[in-house]
Amino acid sequence: MESTDKYVVSSKGFTAVAINAAAKAGQWIRSKQGTHGQLSTKTSEQDLVTEIDKGAEQMIRRLILTHFPDHAILGEESVEPGEAASIQALSETQNEEYLWIIDPIDGTTNFVHGFPFYSVSIALAHLGQVILGVIYDPSRDEMFVAEKGKGAYVHGVRMAVSREKALSDGLIAVGFPADPVVKLPINLRGIEALAPSVRSLRAGGSAALHLANVAAGRLSGYWEAGLNAWDIAAGALLVSESGGQVTDTVGTDYHLGVRNIVATNGNLHTELLEVLKKAEATGV
Repeated sequence: MESTDKYVVSSKGFTAVAINAAAKAGQWIRSKQGTHGQLSTKTSEQDLVTEIDKGAEQMIRRLILTHFPDHAILGEESVEPGEAASIQALSETQNEEYLWIIDPIDGTTNFVHGFPFYSVSIALAHLGQVILGVIYDPSRDEMFVAEKGKGAYVHGVRMAVSREKALSDGLIAVGFPADPVVKLPINLRGIEALAPSVRSLRAGGSAALHLANVAAGRLSGYWEAGLNAWDIAAGALLVSESGGQVTDTVGTDYHLGVRNIVATNGNLHTELLEVLKKAEATGV
């Protein structure tokens, strides 16, 4: 009981800092829309990064470390490209007492093209368990916030997942990974299998916003193989705190090491997992 009491007190500070960092970075990112300079690529021609990504991450780092200088930070733009480097970076940090997990722009390709579907994602893990998730959508000025055990909110209103009971009634989000050799074919197999099984599919291009919209009840579910901790951590907490279910593609409960994600309203979860397994689209 004592540890719970301490968490309630401290989490208010964590949440305020995360919201402030996400809002300030998001507003700065939006002000830079259309002004990015030289484009760089990371793992493939589809995996873009700009100086805006790097600047936003540095801004978020400074704001967090001003308040919590002893905390560890895992940020996308501070990790070398590639799956192996991402796995290694997580393994080196996930046992930290407090670890902030940052994606400064989730949906960089959308940002570059002026397509208004990108977000700032900030999560905080305590001893490897996500206790805080904040996702900010600058284009819609929507702040999604979840604290473990306390629910999830957007515009201060508590969120709840959708109520569809069958996959055939569901609006499901999918992704097109930047890895065209291994991960993209896996996802395409799943997309081909899901398309006739659902009401419709959507691919917005931001894992964090897909998860936030599952939490808000706007999507029935979301699935993608080949993601990283910073893509998922905040959104996974949003979904679970909104009454949904989050696992990997074979049904194992979410943890920071999950790279192949399935998040749903819960009702559709088993059916979605079965379609992916039959299509050999789990990525495992």
